[in-house]
Amino acid sequence: MGVRFREVQVQRILTRAGGYLKDVCSHSLQPYRGCTFGNALCGVACYVQHNGLVTRGAAWGSFLEARMNAPRAYEAEHARERRWARRARGAFGVFLSSSTDPFVPQERVHGLTRGLLEVMIDAPPDVLIVQSHSPDVVRVRAQLARLAARCDVRVHLSIESDADSLPGLPPPAATVERRLEAAAQLRAAGLRTVITVSPLLPIRDPEAFFRRISRVADAVVIDHFIEGDGSADGSRTARTALPAAMERVLPGSSALAYRDQVVAIAREILPGRVGVSRDGFAGRYLD
Repeated sequence: MGVRFREVQVQRILTRAGGYLKDVCSHSLQPYRGCTFGNALCGVACYVQHNGLVTRGAAWGSFLEARMNAPRAYEAEHARERRWARRARGAFGVFLSSSTDPFVPQERVHGLTRGLLEVMIDAPPDVLIVQSHSPDVVRVRAQLARLAARCDVRVHLSIESDADSLPGLPPPAATVERRLEAAAQLRAAGLRTVITVSPLLPIRDPEAFFRRISRVADAVVIDHFIEGDGSADGSRTARTALPAAMERVLPGSSALAYRDQVVAIAREILPGRVGVSRDGFAGRYLD
């Protein structure tokens, strides 16, 4: 099945954060609507597939909307939204992005995320969190490094498991090795780099996994679909095939207790560098 693609112009690009993100940042920013990683491993587990305002009834992974004026829209909104955020939230923090990957393959052609970062160099937020599953984030490390001289920048790179193949689930959009190498390059460029194990999937060798992460990242965030998918008890994800697939790979992994076991292992290897769920995304780590 092909991906339905279209180019659009938007009136607004900054969305004032609510719900899960309210304690993480003041705004989210989506240069694209939809995600062409939707049929990969991260798409099966993606919380956004449950958001009807984003999907508008379409299957996740079947569409992508490129917001062609995203950099100009940000530039136009920056001063007003910064004033509001500093007054209402204490800081102007941008999450790029919460509903689509900012480095979908089409970014290589359209460059909307790159354009946004270049505009932000002259009109920075107070805090910028870049969230991606793709090693393509290294393509903009020069822009991110320049931006980091003007504001607080964190690059979050998602790696849900230490395995590239989990029975019953599609492969990831990029291998674990490629994403770990991307993290190493980002950190070598002086960027604060965080691995987000989100949502947590079965891990074959947690000790080895977190030792590897400790060498390439400044911190790790662990987020289970229970407490993470926007419902009170993970009920949105429970309606999908994901929990059963997790149980076939590792019995007990679909329960919140599995997250707590993994967090305990991570804390032994990365003391003071482990965040859990929303607190972790906000940059708050366990002692």
